[in-house]
Amino acid sequence: MTIIMILLAVAGGAMLSIQAAINGQLGSKIGVFKSAFLTFSIGALVTGLLIFFFEPKHALTLMDVPKWQLLGAMFGVPYIVIMVLAVQRIGAAVATVAVIFGQMTMSMLIDNFGWLGNASIPFSMSRLGAIICLGIALYFIYSSSKSKAAAAKKPLQQVAADK
Repeated sequence: MTIIMILLAVAGGAMLSIQAAINGQLGSKIGVFKSAFLTFSIGALVTGLLIFFFEPKHALTLMDVPKWQLLGAMFGVPYIVIMVLAVQRIGAAVATVAVIFGQMTMSMLIDNFGWLGNASIPFSMSRLGAIICLGIALYFIYSSSKSKAAAAKKPLQQVAADK
C-alpha cells in the first residue's frame, strides 16, 4: 500500500506541474487572479460532485472540527497565485522545483517538531542530505534555464544591432 501511495503522490505532483504550466499561460492571457479563480471554481465543483457521490459519512462535520483546521483551505490560494506568476517568469521546471524545495523544508520542520497535530519524525542526516541535493538541483535547473534564455536573446539582439 505504501508504494501505491507514493506512486499516487508522484502522479499528483506531475498533475501540479501540468496545472502550473497551463495556468501560467492562462494567467498571461486573462490575468493571474482570474486564472486562480477558475482553478478554484472548477476544483470546488468537481470536489462537490465527488463528495456528493463518493464521500462516506463521518462522525464529524466541518462545523465540529477545531476551527484552526479550516485554515488549511486558505493555503492553496497563495500557491496557485504564486505559481501562475512564477511560471510566466521563470518557467515550469524552476517554479516547480522551488515549490518542492519549500514543501520539503516545511514538511521536515512539521515532522521534526510534530506541529499541527502530526506525529513527530526526527530530523536526520539523510533528510538534510535530501534537502541539500534538492537545493543543488534547484540551482542547476535555474542556471540552465537562465543560460538558455540568455542564449536565445543574444541572436535577437544581434539581429537588432545589424539593422
